[in-house]
Amino acid sequence: MFAIDSLPQMAAALAAGLLVGIERGWKLRDETPGMRVAGIRTFTLLGAAAGLAGIIAGHGFAVASGLLFAAATAIVAIGYSRAVLDSGRPDATSAIAAMVTLGLGFLAGIGEEAMAVAGAAVVTLVLALRTEVHRWVGALDEADIKAFTRYAVIALAVFPFLPEGRYGPYDAWEPRTLWLVVIIVTGFSFAGYVANRLFGARRGTIATAVIGGAYSSTAVTHSFAQRLGAGAGHGAENAGIALASAVMYLRVIILVAVLATSLLADFAILVAPALLAGFAAALWLYRAAPATTGPAPPGNPIAMLPALTFVAFVAVAAVAARWAETRFGEEGIAVLLLLMGSMDVDAAIVTAGGLEPGTIAPRLAALAIAGTILANMSVKLGVTLAYGGREARPAAWALGASMVALAASLAAGYMRL
Repeated sequence: MFAIDSLPQMAAALAAGLLVGIERGWKLRDETPGMRVAGIRTFTLLGAAAGLAGIIAGHGFAVASGLLFAAATAIVAIGYSRAVLDSGRPDATSAIAAMVTLGLGFLAGIGEEAMAVAGAAVVTLVLALRTEVHRWVGALDEADIKAFTRYAVIALAVFPFLPEGRYGPYDAWEPRTLWLVVIIVTGFSFAGYVANRLFGARRGTIATAVIGGAYSSTAVTHSFAQRLGAGAGHGAENAGIALASAVMYLRVIILVAVLATSLLADFAILVAPALLAGFAAALWLYRAAPATTGPAPPGNPIAMLPALTFVAFVAVAAVAARWAETRFGEEGIAVLLLLMGSMDVDAAIVTAGGLEPGTIAPRLAALAIAGTILANMSVKLGVTLAYGGREARPAAWALGASMVALAASLAAGYMRL
């Protein structure tokens, strides 16, 4: 019975060792005979030994388990130490891979089979991507490292330590939600920066539109319209303006899904026609335009001051929304969301998501936020015509088509209230 119950753990431990062993065995296949410390068989046996140690520990034999695990660890350490002395070439990767295999095998032995096998798969992938990783690291510069570390601090070093619960006037502030806004906003910017480094200007205007639309479709519209108005456009800027706004719809839907989940169904129904119209217009304009390299996407946008300023605006808006609900009811909140979103759609979404369930009807809140998008689209239409002139008329028609679709959805939604 003991052996039958332990079969899944042992199988997972063997699988973990085998996965890592296949990669290490293939990588070291050209080594001089006798110089390779561990290959497929050895790594598989290491996983099995660690798995057996975990099984023994789970049945109360902690001392025996510790001795077995220590013996396997000592064998690995001695083997790789002698290999380094004999060859004069340190190979820390294989030694660390062997230690990790022991750990994964032990995890399987104590009943964490899924974690062990998944970990082995990830370790194998990391080992197999050695050439690609080295090439990628070699292409990085100081700005890339700074961008990565900044976002790591924002997303990983602050959020876990923030308190839960509501604070401030009207209990309007939830620290974790406010910082999640910083993570999301800077995340869009970081994604754009990574895409910039991967593609640069070679993918041209369309890459710029997709990247820019993820965090500032208005900025993209202004940039492309200026190029068109100055006669410096290459033909795809009109498609870029339309595409940036279409991507903006997707971004806002994602934000609603994350920060105001209760509004998602009503909101998605409202903006779906405009989203489809925007992408259809962008595709038509792109096919009608010649290929272009266009301007490069913007540089590293990860700056804390704009993100913190945005959070401060959201915090003030949250208090205002609670006050409006207390003073005027849900109609007051709807008007506040509309006015707020005319300046910044994201702030309206965050504020709506921070309200207590039942404070405002989801359909009414969705209408208010969709109305803010229509107001923002009007601003972009004005920017397109003011800066792009006659050359930007195709983009203006595309934005207008999306606005008509959104206005029709808003009218239909208002009639259903």
